[in-house]
Amino acid sequence: MDGVNTGTASRIHGLDTLRALAVALVVLHHYTLFVSDAPTFGWAGTVGWAGVDLFFALSGYLIGNQIFAALGSSRGFGLGRFYVRRLLRTLPNFWVVLALYALWPAWRGDAAMLPLWQYLTFTQNIYLEPGSAFSHAWSLCIEEQFYMLLPAAAILGAALGQAGVAQRWAWGALLLAVVGGMLARATIWQDGQDATNRLGYYYQYIYYSSWCRADELLAGVALALLKHRAPGLWCRILAHGNALFAAGTAVIGGTFAWFLDDHYAFAQTVVGYPLLALGFSLLILAALAPDSLLHRVRVPGAASLALWSYAIYLTHKSVSILVAARMVQAGYEAEAPITIAACMAASLAAGWLLYALVETPFMRLRARWDAALSPAPAPALR
Repeated sequence: MDGVNTGTASRIHGLDTLRALAVALVVLHHYTLFVSDAPTFGWAGTVGWAGVDLFFALSGYLIGNQIFAALGSSRGFGLGRFYVRRLLRTLPNFWVVLALYALWPAWRGDAAMLPLWQYLTFTQNIYLEPGSAFSHAWSLCIEEQFYMLLPAAAILGAALGQAGVAQRWAWGALLLAVVGGMLARATIWQDGQDATNRLGYYYQYIYYSSWCRADELLAGVALALLKHRAPGLWCRILAHGNALFAAGTAVIGGTFAWFLDDHYAFAQTVVGYPLLALGFSLLILAALAPDSLLHRVRVPGAASLALWSYAIYLTHKSVSILVAARMVQAGYEAEAPITIAACMAASLAAGWLLYALVETPFMRLRARWDAALSPAPAPALR
């Protein structure tokens, strides 16, 4: 996931730690799913899919923070600037990896490519059947769709006039969206009870679905809204950083255990994702709280993993499969420590290479264009 990395000196250690944790969970999960086909990393590999949900929560907060900060500034919110910044952030890496899938058969293996337009329009996730090439890009589709809709919703809310009315509208819309997602999952789950392939049905119509998987994105936006529309309450909440950290860890730990019991059950499907959203929101608050252990401790390597996380997310799956196949040919099984180490090292190297050769130049280009794309300051009132 792109993670909204900035590469600036103002990075927050706690958010870097969470982003590094998110990409680590996803890499471990995909290794167990597509390489070893065994519980290689125990519970972390089994429930590592939730790393995507952590990415969603981080993205919702960071993008919401940008939008609400701009709406409250004298310059205002520049829609064109926002979209250009997002596209320069996400498209170059995505296009390079998509080209690998389309042009290098070994990279995609036996998985079939979908029509190219579905990847290019970020609609690949809609009714996506598991097992297709570049299937893990489903989460990027949901994020890009969200990025397209959120600014329009924020501008509409701001246009309502009075701050109190706009704020009530925003909170009501977020609550309605969360409840709507729960109802959608409940209905779709019930409708799938007679499906021949219930697991495939679950992924195609619930897990990959835009209208079923926005809980964490909405939770992140709620945090940003709280920060900018209720700053007093925000500061009072952040004064309890370690309590937030403990509460978030407890909620996530309990929810992980619940999902491990049965990922696909009705209750977990309807209520589990909002619980993940709550737990990850508490951890994000802890990461932002100055007195929190999560905020203060700089985990070695986390900043680099956070910077490379989007590139690692895009490349790690195929890299691990290719490297593991070579290791098996050399006589080392997929669960052998040397094979795991080789796959992890190769995934890091591939992510760094994509970050250095593609992402970094475009981030520099974005920085040069940023001032020109910013809306002009509003004229002073006389």
